[in-house]
Amino acid sequence: MSKKSGFKYTNREISWLQFNARVLQEAADKSVPLIERLRFLGIFSNNLDEFFKVRYATVKRIMQAGKGAKKALGGISAKKLLKQITQIVIEQQAQSLEILKAIQEELEVNNIFIIRENEVNQEQAAFLKDYFLQKVSPALVTIILDELEEMPSLKGSAAYLAITMHLKNPDEVNRTKRYVLIEIPRGIDRFVELPSNDDRKYLIILDDIIRYNLKNLLNIFDYKSITAHMIKITRDAELDMAGDLDKSYIEKLLSSIKDRIIGEPVRFVFDKTIPRDTLKYLLTKMGLDHSDSIIPGGRYHNRRDYMKFPSLGAKHLLYKKVPALPIKDLPLQESLLKAIAQKDYLQYTPYHTFSYTVKFLREAAIDPKVKSIKITIYRLAEVSHIASSLVNAVKNGKKVTVSIELRARFDEANNIRYAEQMQREGVNLIFGVPGLKVHAKACVVERIEGKKKKRYGFISTGNFNENTAKIYTDFTLFTCNQDILKEVNQVFDFFETNYKVSKYKHLIVSPHYSRNTFTRLIQQEIDNARQGLPSGIQLKLNSLSDYKLIDKLYEASNEGVKIKLIVRGICCLIPGVPGMSENIEAISIVDKYLEHPRLFIFNNANQPKVYISSADWMTRNLDYRVEISCPVYQENLQRELIETFEICWKDNVKARKFSAQENNLYVPQQEPAVRSQFATYDYYLEKIN
Repeated sequence: MSKKSGFKYTNREISWLQFNARVLQEAADKSVPLIERLRFLGIFSNNLDEFFKVRYATVKRIMQAGKGAKKALGGISAKKLLKQITQIVIEQQAQSLEILKAIQEELEVNNIFIIRENEVNQEQAAFLKDYFLQKVSPALVTIILDELEEMPSLKGSAAYLAITMHLKNPDEVNRTKRYVLIEIPRGIDRFVELPSNDDRKYLIILDDIIRYNLKNLLNIFDYKSITAHMIKITRDAELDMAGDLDKSYIEKLLSSIKDRIIGEPVRFVFDKTIPRDTLKYLLTKMGLDHSDSIIPGGRYHNRRDYMKFPSLGAKHLLYKKVPALPIKDLPLQESLLKAIAQKDYLQYTPYHTFSYTVKFLREAAIDPKVKSIKITIYRLAEVSHIASSLVNAVKNGKKVTVSIELRARFDEANNIRYAEQMQREGVNLIFGVPGLKVHAKACVVERIEGKKKKRYGFISTGNFNENTAKIYTDFTLFTCNQDILKEVNQVFDFFETNYKVSKYKHLIVSPHYSRNTFTRLIQQEIDNARQGLPSGIQLKLNSLSDYKLIDKLYEASNEGVKIKLIVRGICCLIPGVPGMSENIEAISIVDKYLEHPRLFIFNNANQPKVYISSADWMTRNLDYRVEISCPVYQENLQRELIETFEICWKDNVKARKFSAQENNLYVPQQEPAVRSQFATYDYYLEKIN
């Protein structure tokens, strides 16, 4: 058991916060280019927003439900956990503000200045007045709170300036103060570059443009002083799909997305310099108390916008751009289907170009011998070549079936837009399976060759999204293996006839088979270890939180099975504990790209079983989602996957060790230094040279 907690598991929420602490470490790391550090601060903030919308909100509901809460949270009470989360977040927020201050000082050394409204010169003042009138003022929502009996519902995705005006004379109802809220508009660049007469770059944050123009905005009020402090509220983002059975699925989902805006508040962040009476007024008006997470912060919130901090032409302050590589022996200029008919190929984005996925679908869309295309879609890019290829296929007479998951969290509106567009064009849409999210990533194409039907396809660990493919690492297997593709086709049959569950010889499919199959694969390694045969387990995951599989890994460890885990995010397993997990080592890599693939390697007495998968080892992925884990049979690709795992395992620059202490210590650096993402790129570059 963990010496620190006395529990067998790290709490899921605490483990997630430790992951976000690793993101914050990147923002603090002086070896990371300066503007990239700012963007990591944005990622940290965005992650935290989503954490409160989803996980904190869930724990709060568990607390309100009461019964069985400790079991659901791995042995800690919901009330205690909420308090612990708030304390950790307060500490992380304070740390993030110190990091931001240090970054801004370094930006100034590089002649980049983020100035406030009281620091502008005359030329910049004229620019700001015009910019405000033309761009900002028309988009502002200004709420005079004193005139309202009830507080209006504030958007969970927005930040607001809380304005306090001290009046020169009491008004008609003897008020000496007025309170106003101004919503910081979305859709306008948060960072605005100002005119400059020298080689310095000057930026001002949108919030300060509003502050600069408050006098003109509120000139109908006769006040002697005015202050503005930012506040932000985060709301429960859970979708309510119950009731309204006669509504269409899309209508219900759109309604739920709108309801999300007015969901239960779960966090209130405020500028810590706000006057106490203003803070008290706002909290009372909003009905918030200390059972909610009330967190003091800095002058600016919605720091997720730093993810889009402008490059300013400062290439030396950014990661060096490297070109995405071709797959060895698979020219994009030639027919992919013809090449895949001969052997399997592995695409590992962003090291390889995502163009292979798009080319596969474009080729299938115009090939006269292709009769049908079936594909799962979870998150599409805002401008999607995948979607346009599927529409093109319909126009060429192909039967196109798309299983689109409309409940992909925070991408629902985007997916609905594409679903409606594809439906209009004649694509056969399947809206998932009742009670299950479709998280599988697969495509199967049927082609008539002679008098026979032949299948081609791909199975992936990531979304078919051109934008995320540039920053998420993911595997895609292109294959013509008829046994595998027959089973992929059976998954699509399950979408249409949910009552019929197929049997699979090759694929591991959730929710019916994953848990039992993974348990059996671990047991095989245990049996091998007992018999003195070679054994071992290597897993690469985003998250590991399913207690039953963790217990099975503990059992394997106790039987002498050596287990290596690379887990980017949540890891509830505690490695290296004598008598429980002494044969388990676990690391996390946070670097330039988001580590996203799931890779499972079982030694199997030196006859490796290797799988790529869409599924993390979380209860939801095993029991409540449709997921596909696909075996990789071709020996050269098995070897490639094992070698990429080993490159990551040797990382001693960006790898952190999991431990009972939960302290995110880096793996001790020895010579030579190995930074796995850079080394992986070199590995693939060497393959094509």
